[in-house]
Formats: sequence, structure tokens, C-alpha cells
Amino acid sequence: MELTGAQIMMKALKEEGVDTIFGYPGGAVLDIYDELARTDIRHILVRHEQGAVHAADGYARASGKVGVCLVTSGPGATNAVTGIASAYMDSIPVVVFTGQVPAHLIGNDAFQEVDIVGITRPCTKHNYLVKDIKDLARIIKEAFYIARTGRPGPVLIDIPKNISIAKAPYNAPKKISMKAYSPTYKPNVKQLRKVVSLIKKAKKPVIFAGGGVVLSSASTGLKKFATKTCIPVTASLMGLGAFPASNPLWLGMLGMHGTYRANMSIGACDLLIAIGVRFDDRVTGKTDEFATNAKIVHIDIDPTSIHKNIPVDTPIVGDCKSTLSVMNDLLTEENFKGIKKKRGKWLDRIDKWKKTTPLAYKQEATIKPQYVVEKLFELTKGDAIITTEVGQNQMWAAQYYHFDKPGRFITSGGLGCMGFGLPAAIGAQAASPKSTVVDIAGDGSIQMNIQEMATAVQFGLPVKVVILNNQYLGMVRQWQELFYDRNYSSTDMANAPDFVKLAEAYGAVGLRAEKPGEVEAVLKKGLASKKTVIMEFIVEREEGVYPMVPAGKAITEMILV
Repeated sequence: MELTGAQIMMKALKEEGVDTIFGYPGGAVLDIYDELARTDIRHILVRHEQGAVHAADGYARASGKVGVCLVTSGPGATNAVTGIASAYMDSIPVVVFTGQVPAHLIGNDAFQEVDIVGITRPCTKHNYLVKDIKDLARIIKEAFYIARTGRPGPVLIDIPKNISIAKAPYNAPKKISMKAYSPTYKPNVKQLRKVVSLIKKAKKPVIFAGGGVVLSSASTGLKKFATKTCIPVTASLMGLGAFPASNPLWLGMLGMHGTYRANMSIGACDLLIAIGVRFDDRVTGKTDEFATNAKIVHIDIDPTSIHKNIPVDTPIVGDCKSTLSVMNDLLTEENFKGIKKKRGKWLDRIDKWKKTTPLAYKQEATIKPQYVVEKLFELTKGDAIITTEVGQNQMWAAQYYHFDKPGRFITSGGLGCMGFGLPAAIGAQAASPKSTVVDIAGDGSIQMNIQEMATAVQFGLPVKVVILNNQYLGMVRQWQELFYDRNYSSTDMANAPDFVKLAEAYGAVGLRAEKPGEVEAVLKKGLASKKTVIMEFIVEREEGVYPMVPAGKAITEMILV
């Protein structure tokens, strides 16, 4: 039986287990939307295509499935590019369907035509322009396979309008086999034996966990590995939750706004075991002064990430979960008998750093943003899914909300995309309806995609938005304070909207705290509500995020206050 392209697409999506699509209709995808309405796949109508991709991103991270979004051609496709780039930088599995003008008009500057395949080539794992209806089912199956396997990432499928109405038999392959694409999951055991030998000799080892540990569901293996070897663990921003923050071996986040003990540990360690990381510049600081005393082991499924930014002594290509499983099998108790005693001096040194230079702030007459995040952590018992915008709000969330589980921290790490948090929270809430989902935001970044409040309200998604309102573009202002002689050029946001009234205008609940004594009550009321809520906190205007490593400095050269 022959099906239209739109019908083929719906059938292929059902076979992939897709239950939710985030999107925005337009002329080039009308036939697809017509068919979508005949299925039981839930469509969540966003208010901007960037929001659709961020929501699919949040959905993917919260569910562990591939996120899906659908947008029209031209401006619909270009509006999605920021979301695609963010998912690409953070290795998030998303399949993006874009409409395209009919094939015979491509290249003629037709109405709402752009070369979205060309535009997104640098920021997708792979992309397709469908030229033949007979290829559509195969392409969709390949796209999902590519998005979720190896190092995950976004895949784009551009569908010309004539393809969505053409007819062909449904002919999807049962299995995908691609000669040019074959990720290495199993590690080289000989290399792992070298790592075991290095661990035995090391006196001051550190494990550095990244987003790859979270994405490969390797957190249990990491905890077992660290416990067996008695090695302290730090993480990148994307790796938060990969190792329990309540564990005594936890060092805190590493990097530009990392903890003092984490950064100093990297400077002093003699063995660094990096798992599922890409050694981003925000983590390494001055690269030629990064872990200079250490032998470096780098485990990653993406061979192009190894040696890319930091030279390593022992490279291991493999999936984080598979590699840690094999490693844990190699770590016999006999080999590591008495290891805790051997690590004693090293752990004592780290504990001293923790006691003498902890993360700290002083709550006085004006609300401190750190206090709000700490209270949020206390009231949710650390069990909420936290999304963030980008800037100071993101760093305070990373520092003061302590993540014990993977998949609880959803942020735009690589691209650092303002406007990410609210649509990502919508996606996470759609994936996990019983969870408390909170977007920690700044008054600047929340306005980038504030229109998605309408989406949350329309679809009954009770996300909570915590706005730390300092009436500045806070992180840019902090740099201007420290490095530009307090020349606050174009960072004053004092003329902000009334966020309580704005929430009410969207049909949500609006709450505000202006004094420290009001913080807890506002949080309790907002968290208890079954509706979408904005909670605005008027915080110290010139509060900074510390520690801070200035650009071009080693990560041990921190500004502490």
C-alpha cells in the first residue's frame, strides 16, 4: 500500500517510539501537520522555533530518548539554528524536521526558501535533504540512529513540500548499517590495564567527569570506580550529577567558577582520569598550565575529542559506561587493599582546602542570589529537575544546588545560550510530568524566550521559574566591574517588566520577594502551586560569582572575593 510522505513520516516516528513533538506550523509543513493531527503523537505548540529545539533538548535530557521538533521552511528553519547549535555543542540527541519549498523551486529564491542543510552543516551531527520519497523512511530511521549512538547530537531532515504529498510504499530497513559510521563502544583492554597500573602508582589522583558520563548512563559505574580506588571526583558544568554531591569524595565543579578545592586539586594531582569530557576552555583555563604535574588519561567515545585541546598520555576510545564496567572488573580488591590509607594525605590536603576556602557568601539586608538557590535546594530536597538560563544565574545554580543524580541539571553548557532555560524546562516537564521542574533565570536571559510562558500555560505544564533579578546583565556587568573599570556599558536592565503582572498576563501565577525574610515563603507557595509560576527575587545588584578565574589565567589563579 502506498502512503504519502507525511504518512510515512508519522509511521516512522511511531516505530521510533516518538510520543511528543515540539513545533510551529507553516506553509511548507501543512501536509505533515494535517497528518500529525490524525495520530496520537502529542504536539506541543511553542511560540518561537528556537523554543521548539530547546524544548526537544530538555525533553531528551530528562527522558533519555531522542527529542523531536518540527518547523517550517525559511525563517522557521533559521529560527531553529540557535537551538540546534546548543544541542550540538552539548551532544544532545535531537531530530529536527524542517519544511522546504518544492524541490523544483530549490535554488530559485522561492518564498521562504533557505539552504538550511548548508546553514546547519557545521552545527549538526549529520543532515539530509530528502530528494526522493522512496528514501524518506530510511532517512528517518538513519537520523534517529545517528542522533542517539556514538557521541549523540542533533540531526536535521529537510523535507521539500512535494515530498510530503508524494506517494510510495513504506520501506524502512529493520536494521541500520552505515559503512562510514561505526562508533567504538568497547575500549582497548590493554590500554585499561595501563590505567590500572597508573592508579596503583598514583599518590594524588583525580577523576574528572563530563557530560559523556551522564549521556551514557555511566554514573553508577563512576561511583563504583571512585569508591574502589578512593579517588576524589570533580566535574564539568555538563557533568554535574554524574557523581553524587553528597559523597565525601566529591570536589565540586571544576573551572572558571569551580570550587577552590577542585581547581587546586587539578594543579597538584599526579594522575588525572578524564571521562566523557572535551576539556573546554572554561574548564582548563591557560592550557599549558593545566594539570602540569599529572599523567592524563582521557576516555571518550569521540576519538576527535582526544588530544584536541589537552595532550594526553593514555587515550582510550570507548563508551563511558562500557569502559567503566570493564575497568571496574579489572580493579580487584586484592590490588587495592589498603588504598584508603594510601590516599590519606591527599584527601586530608583536599579537606583542608575545603575548610579554609569553601564556597561562601554573607546574607545581609538585601537578598543574596546564592541564598535563594540554597533555599530552593533545601525545600526540594535536591530532587527537582533544574534548568537554567545562562550567566550568573547558571553559575549560582551549579554552585549552590547540589546534584546527587544525573539528568537533574539541564543547561546550555557549550554554546551558553541565553533563553535556553524556560523552553528546556517545558521539554523536561513534558518528559517527566510528576517531577518538580524549576528554571533558575536572570532578569535578562528570561526575556529572550519569555513567550514560551504561553506554551507552558496552554499545555498545563507547571514549570516554576525562579528569577534572580539584579536589574543587570549580571555576568557581563561582573566582567565590566573587574576588567573594564566599572564602565557598565549597556548592561543596566533597570527598566524591566513587572514579572508578577507578566506572569498573570500569561495566565500563570506571579510571586515576588523583596526581603530575605520573604524568600522561603515565596518558594514554598510557588513550589506548592499546580500551575506555571514565576517567582521573582529582587537580589543584590552587584553580587558576583566567585571563585572566578580571569581569562588567560591558570585555573589555580582564582579571584576569591
